[in-house]
Amino acid sequence: MLSKFSLTALAVFSFCAHLHAQIKTKTSSAIDQKVDKLLSQMTLEEKIGQLNQYTSDRLSTGPLTPNSTKYQEIKDGKVGSMLNVRGAKETRTIQEMAMQSRLKIPLLFGLDVIHGYRVTFPIPLAEAASWDLNAIESSARVAATEAAASGIHWTFAPMVDIARDPRWGRVMEGAGEDPYLGSLIARARVQGFQGKGLGNLDAVMACAKHFAAYGAAIAGRDYNTVDMSDRQLWETYLPPFKAAVDAGAATFMNSFNELNGIPATGNAYLQRDILKGKWNYQGFVVSDWGSISEMVAHGFAKNNTDAARLAITAGSDMDMEGHAYLTGLPVLVKENKVDVALINDAVKRILRKKFELGLFDDPYRFSNESREKKVLNSAQNHQAALDVAEKSVVLLKNDNQLLPLSKSTKTIAVIGPLGKSSNDMKGFWSVEWENDHLVSPFEGLQNKLGKQTNLLYSQGCNINDTVRTGFADAVATARKADVIIMAVGEAFNMSGEAKSRANIHLPGVQEDLIKAIKATGKPVVVMIMAGRPLIFNWTADHADAILYTWWLGSEAGNAMANVLFGDYNPAGKLPMSFPRAEGQIPVFYSSKNTGRPSPNGQPALYRSSYLDIPNTPQYAFGYGLSYTNFSFADLKLNKSQITKNDDVTVSFTLKNTGKYAGEEVVQLYLQDVVASVTRPVKELKDFQKVYLKPGESKTISFAITREKLSFYDQKMNWTTEPGEFKLMIGNASDHILLQDKFELVD
Repeated sequence: MLSKFSLTALAVFSFCAHLHAQIKTKTSSAIDQKVDKLLSQMTLEEKIGQLNQYTSDRLSTGPLTPNSTKYQEIKDGKVGSMLNVRGAKETRTIQEMAMQSRLKIPLLFGLDVIHGYRVTFPIPLAEAASWDLNAIESSARVAATEAAASGIHWTFAPMVDIARDPRWGRVMEGAGEDPYLGSLIARARVQGFQGKGLGNLDAVMACAKHFAAYGAAIAGRDYNTVDMSDRQLWETYLPPFKAAVDAGAATFMNSFNELNGIPATGNAYLQRDILKGKWNYQGFVVSDWGSISEMVAHGFAKNNTDAARLAITAGSDMDMEGHAYLTGLPVLVKENKVDVALINDAVKRILRKKFELGLFDDPYRFSNESREKKVLNSAQNHQAALDVAEKSVVLLKNDNQLLPLSKSTKTIAVIGPLGKSSNDMKGFWSVEWENDHLVSPFEGLQNKLGKQTNLLYSQGCNINDTVRTGFADAVATARKADVIIMAVGEAFNMSGEAKSRANIHLPGVQEDLIKAIKATGKPVVVMIMAGRPLIFNWTADHADAILYTWWLGSEAGNAMANVLFGDYNPAGKLPMSFPRAEGQIPVFYSSKNTGRPSPNGQPALYRSSYLDIPNTPQYAFGYGLSYTNFSFADLKLNKSQITKNDDVTVSFTLKNTGKYAGEEVVQLYLQDVVASVTRPVKELKDFQKVYLKPGESKTISFAITREKLSFYDQKMNWTTEPGEFKLMIGNASDHILLQDKFELVD
């Protein structure tokens, strides 16, 4: 029974929630009235101008179309948004041009703030490895605060594409292979970017991209076609976008790929039927760079004017560097091929965001140089970046508990092409800065150890070398050391947009260098820096310890040193499966059995398997070690049989049985054993990140709701069906430690 205090608190909460809803409704209504009034004053040319977005001259993030008249067009009210403009001074200067237009409609300034603005955070895939939603939201919050202080209103993030092909360079921008984890991270990033709401001076508009299914590009090749069933679209690729809608994402970006033979930019099923129809999305949709005009190259549109017709009809509101709307839409309206109501709807969506940001009250409110100077690059922001970087590191191997290293180690050799690299630590899709300082692995060790340890260094080879001329010096250096730390991986520009790779093995002769150093007989710790899962089978089998450090940003070297010496106990878990060979791709944990499943994924005659390697990945989704150990015991279900209106409460005891304090990511998976459509062998349905001191134990509980048992049936209805469910709990998708089952009855 609720106490009197609880009832009072509940009443107050209900009243406050109701009041907030009333205020929000009144504010929205007031803005709609302002939008309608402004729209009634606009010419067709001015309306179409709001749908037009150009890039700045000094920075291009796509193929640039020369345009010497853009700044005059801004003054003429023919531009609604600019991208790649940054800094309080520069945004104010260009906004002043917009204020010379007849109606003085302010511009929106957008930028790819993907993993930090002035302070660089780990790449998004690395942050996903933290499985720490608060840390991920914090990263986006800091990025938004810094970006907004530099006059930026809008970031083209988060990328919420599910990605199961590491050949695709843009895996570094997303959250990995799983729709459940990806959905939670999408929500966290949207909330981080938008903070307490648009209009606050530390909030920027989020942009969920790329809508939709871009992560399934055939052959992992950027800008390529996507071919999939409606079932796979709804089950795997759409959930993170729906999570972004529910989190209030201000904007969406459509994708370069086609789906069912129709380019996403001109795909009414995606943009009209699903996004703006079924999901009732009230924000606006921006094209990807030039994707409207690129429908001509697709063979879907005859020319740019035809492309403009297809895009506006399908629901694409803003033309990013496509140069199609500005010239094409006036002709199409005149010829009665486009209803002006479509243009009005798009314009209203864009104007509404400008009002919400407060730009009509003060067009320069985000362009404040004193605030910019105060907010950017603060010690507090660097501390946040360090915290997220530490949490993003994944310990893949630790034979004989080599790690953590002792700070009393006399001589340590850092060997490899990334040992003294600072520039590569920033990762792709980071904002360029003059005199930027990112901490290299070697510098991080210097900061940690001072003069008490003799630090040696040898590059050994360059990242893409095919020759071994530096090996002799590296081996000689290694022989002088007590422990060797190998710093290997990709250069920062080897993963990202337009960075697809058919060969995702450790580049060049780096693995040969590891072999040569291992042959010295000295203990070898391998740190791999990359933007995607790489293949390094020999290293996986022979190195003493392996840390996957991705690209960790401004504080990379400091974070690595903290992990190496145990000042932070790694707790990261892989958000993507790591293949053994490119021929396995796509490889992911939530596969299906088929009619002839192979036993434990091993080669078997007349089974769904390879002859030469196991079906299983080198490292599975959810995998990651710790310097301590955890036991899972005493699994209990409160019910073994439930109806559709019941929940199952699952509990067990988690204990830290090792000698270090640490965190474990406890993962709950379910399998719908028999259903009207085949279901995966396991699906992640919940997880908790739990901190325990040595010897400490805690009861962990999960509630399995009806939503977690639901799926799309044969008619694509979201439903549940009676039957048996297998329950699995572990610390990786391939390391299940507790199992049970329960039944859903009619």
